[in-house]
Amino acid sequence: MQEIITTTPLAERFEFAFNRIHKCLLKMVRNARSDGFKDLLNHGGSHAIIRTYRRDLSQYAKLRNSIVHEKVKSKFYIAEPHEEIVLHIEKIAMLFEQPMNALEIASKPVLYYKEETPLKDVMKVVDKLSCTTFPIYDSSGYKWLLTSEGIIRWLSKQPLTGINIENTPVRDIFRYEKHHEVVYVNQNVDIYHVEELFEDYHLAHKKLEAVVITENGNMSERPLGIITSWDLVEIDAMEQESE
Repeated sequence: MQEIITTTPLAERFEFAFNRIHKCLLKMVRNARSDGFKDLLNHGGSHAIIRTYRRDLSQYAKLRNSIVHEKVKSKFYIAEPHEEIVLHIEKIAMLFEQPMNALEIASKPVLYYKEETPLKDVMKVVDKLSCTTFPIYDSSGYKWLLTSEGIIRWLSKQPLTGINIENTPVRDIFRYEKHHEVVYVNQNVDIYHVEELFEDYHLAHKKLEAVVITENGNMSERPLGIITSWDLVEIDAMEQESE
């Protein structure tokens, strides 16, 4: 007769951490076909943390099924995970439950201008800081997004011998800008929310150019940080560093 081993804290801790992660996945992933753990993993690719830990979590799902299916009754298991595995899944659960604030990976401070700002002032910043995206404001708040691509299109239409950036206000670049989708969010949002915004636009066959962070998410407020699709690469890097 096979000996039944009374449950240990390791088995309980593993199952508890696994359930914590499953609960987070249910909140994070909205396009899965079911609430199943593996289905949520497979459809959560827009989130850097899921991409980072997908392989580990897939293996832990198999281990969890083995442990739970072999549980004789409440608080009695035949198998138990190794302590190193338990510590790792508990670490992952903590990262899922306490996501990084979006401001941590946002570009800041945000350089923003008025429409009457001379283009020469913007060009100096582009040259010195390699910034490429600038919100344009008037007295009522955000109006449009000035980009390096728009400036290049404007430059391409100017006579080679007569380019005058000193007396050109940035409003003159507006007609050369494509329509840029920009979303404003408040300073308390986490990176999961920002990743979801980019994914929603992607699924709608649109490009979200930037997410601007202000105190309350209002377009009339001073921007505290700005996130573009390129900044999402930094999320991946930071998640990798936490491994």
